[in-house]
Amino acid sequence: MALILPVRGFSPKFGKDCFLAPNATIVGEVEIGDNCSVWFSAVIRGDVNFIKIGHHTNIQDNSTIHGTYGTASTTIGNYVSIGHNAIVHGCTIEDNVLIGMGARLMDGVIVRTGSIVAAGAVVLEGTEIESGFIYAGVPAKKVKPIGERGEMLQRIANNYVKYSGWFMNESVIGESINNG
Repeated sequence: MALILPVRGFSPKFGKDCFLAPNATIVGEVEIGDNCSVWFSAVIRGDVNFIKIGHHTNIQDNSTIHGTYGTASTTIGNYVSIGHNAIVHGCTIEDNVLIGMGARLMDGVIVRTGSIVAAGAVVLEGTEIESGFIYAGVPAKKVKPIGERGEMLQRIANNYVKYSGWFMNESVIGESINNG
């Protein structure tokens, strides 16, 4: 069963039909929307500031979502895919976004709707990722328009709803949160 803990009087809140892997950790002031998934060894730590996650969003294996005490909360929109081993810290991610595997997003970053942060990219503090573009590198820079890749953003998020359903239908692994 996932580790779900209150911190400083705040307990995580979950929407309908969420999948939490058995070793996922969600603590503190965290709100997660409907049809979301938090995968193996992912950590969502709302101890020092709040974290709000929209609907149809997936936090993949080994990712960390956190903020900075008193200054930087984290907000993640709808149909967002946070790739394996990503760190999302004290920033805002709008809707229909892909954060690639191993990407790092620092405090104050804003990722606009319909954009991609490539695998391994490091997005420095206060950077704004422009809608409709791919950003890559260390530090992350705008490299090209998304173009036809834009259709895949919602498809990936929907795929993760499907994948989580596979686990939610098994009685021996994971946890299904169905508040509805």
